[in-house]
Amino acid sequence: MADSYPSGTEKEKIRILSDRLVALQKPIRILDAIKWDESIKEDFFKNNFEKLPPVDREYYQKRPLPFDADDLIAAFHALIREIKNELGQYSGISKIMIRLCEEYCQAVLMIKSRGKPLFSELAMEMYGAPNDAFYPNGPRLSDLGTLLGSILENLVQSLKGAADEKKYSAEEAVTILQERLSDYFHHTDHVTATLSDNIVADASAGADCIKLNRNVRFSDRDLRYLEVHEGWVHVGTTLNGLAQPICTFLSKGSPTSSITQEGLAVITEIFTFSSYPSRMLKITNRVRALNLVSHGANFVDVFRFFKEQGMSDNESYHYSVRVFRGSTPDGGPFTKDLSYTKGFLLIYNYIRLAVRQGLIDRVPLFFVGKTLMEDIPTLHELKQQGLIDPPKYLPPQFKDLAALSSWMGFSLFLNQFDLEAVANHYGYIFRK
Repeated sequence: MADSYPSGTEKEKIRILSDRLVALQKPIRILDAIKWDESIKEDFFKNNFEKLPPVDREYYQKRPLPFDADDLIAAFHALIREIKNELGQYSGISKIMIRLCEEYCQAVLMIKSRGKPLFSELAMEMYGAPNDAFYPNGPRLSDLGTLLGSILENLVQSLKGAADEKKYSAEEAVTILQERLSDYFHHTDHVTATLSDNIVADASAGADCIKLNRNVRFSDRDLRYLEVHEGWVHVGTTLNGLAQPICTFLSKGSPTSSITQEGLAVITEIFTFSSYPSRMLKITNRVRALNLVSHGANFVDVFRFFKEQGMSDNESYHYSVRVFRGSTPDGGPFTKDLSYTKGFLLIYNYIRLAVRQGLIDRVPLFFVGKTLMEDIPTLHELKQQGLIDPPKYLPPQFKDLAALSSWMGFSLFLNQFDLEAVANHYGYIFRK
């Protein structure tokens, strides 16, 4: 838009097109479309974990999608044309909305390709792959798994304490978490903690709730990370997006926004000292498992890997399914679980560079809704134009930009140290 401050009519057009985008993406539920049913687990356990699960292209075809993929893609392209006609092709708001439409089309094509090699190729385009480099000749996510795996395994054993004891039933955990969430959200938005019989994970976040698995016990550390990760970030950014008066698309996360979402959640865990070695080891082991698949491992191989990490049969199966859902047990991976580490590394480095460039005031924009890092410059522009509001809920560590910039300023200097040289210099201090 030519005018720096869009008129009321222009804002109304943006809101209408944004609402249409939100409505169009509604039936796209990637995880629902690619999940495996309970019979697959029963068959795998019956065969003593030795036989590959009977999941192939035909398995997915028997589970039709709740929409016609071609019709939905056509509708997104029609919306793209309308966005260009109404808002111009090169305005900031157009660029974001067009990219979202194109990404949803790619997601639909990925879902349509369940059980085919194309599924994994599209997943790796959206979420990344273990061997992706962050810059030419730079470190890869697989390197992180290799480096941190053994370190975290040792820490898990040596640093266990009372805070790690699974002393709360799910019912008790819900009561504690509910009180904390109500305090954080100022008793303004009705955010709830509830029990669920229908989730496989220990917990999951919805738009305004956190569901806890009724059959799981929780520790003090578990409750703290759930409060911060699921509550402050996942629920918080949803509510911030829902509060946007014009850019309503910020309330809905596109597939690749999971990289920002999980990255923000992990970095907030770390900034609040809410994370712990066994938690980080689970995240790191997902990277290691995906790297195994990129080198030819199948479902049984990955299951055995998780068992070697000390997981139960149920946990090992659950995490192995996360790697292969949407694909086949001997096919390519579904790489969404890279979002945690990839997002953390991208956002951490963004914040460091923002300090160096004098742009630290842009960091809270990550929380205005479901965002992508590459959209931050445009979101800054939209905020200046009055098209987006500041985040309603913002973790304290991101409110105090002076403290955050101080931390990251020292981080920039510490990055110049050669840790191996420091280790050699300090070697005598660490003799056992």
